[in-house]
Amino acid sequence: MKLGLINSAWAQTGRDTAYGLTKTREIGFDTVDIFADPLDTSSDEVEAIRRHCESLELPIVSVACVALGLIDFNPSVRRFHLDRCERYLEMVRALGGRNLLLVLGEYVWQREVIPPQEQWGFGVEALKILGKSARSKGLEIVMELEPFRESLLNDVPNMKRFLDDVADPAVLANLDISHLALAHQPAEMLESLRGQVGHIHISDCDGKVHGDLPPGRGVVDFDPYLAKIAEMGLADRDVVMSIELEYSPEPDKIEAWVEEAYASTKSLMARHGLK
Repeated sequence: MKLGLINSAWAQTGRDTAYGLTKTREIGFDTVDIFADPLDTSSDEVEAIRRHCESLELPIVSVACVALGLIDFNPSVRRFHLDRCERYLEMVRALGGRNLLLVLGEYVWQREVIPPQEQWGFGVEALKILGKSARSKGLEIVMELEPFRESLLNDVPNMKRFLDDVADPAVLANLDISHLALAHQPAEMLESLRGQVGHIHISDCDGKVHGDLPPGRGVVDFDPYLAKIAEMGLADRDVVMSIELEYSPEPDKIEAWVEEAYASTKSLMARHGLK
């Protein structure tokens, strides 16, 4: 199984994108995921990223997108975010990537005023449209499970229900291991998503709040999840595992922070025959 890194890990350096990409390859990562907004990134910048990764022999797998407005109750806001996500899909294709990692939003106003089933329906409708577009481009969309109380996709049953409602082979799940732990979703629950997983995130946390720490810095028991990932044959399907890191407590030592995450994750994967 290939091991990647989301390039936002290098944000603290204050250096340009090329610096983080170069360091990613030097450390040993197989792939990279890009965190960039097409509305803030010129076509020249996108092409420069593609060329630099090509020169490094560092394939781009995923582009991350947070599009909370896809489930907004205002039609104009939903239209804007649909158009924005279309731009994201175009950027994934321009980068030679495989998937768009998409984060939906949360139910508003404690699920009062706006019926929650309406927001759910907005999300399903949006992903039916975007899934069709992704398929036409030879791409996939992977939905991230967010462990927050009001998130639409905050546990495995809701993820399963959403994917089944969308019913598009190009719309799959992203398994974020620390999010699964925070949402108290044991590894055996992943069985319900067999055949519907397109990407994996790995990081650690303190078991209480979102953390995105290097594996080993928190309390997540990774072994059951990695064993299940191996048993589901995700490595055989060329599903990539990407490390997601938040800011280092020592910004001047960010390179060591990333190296630690790489080493600990590679060791975990090797233990389960994934690396």
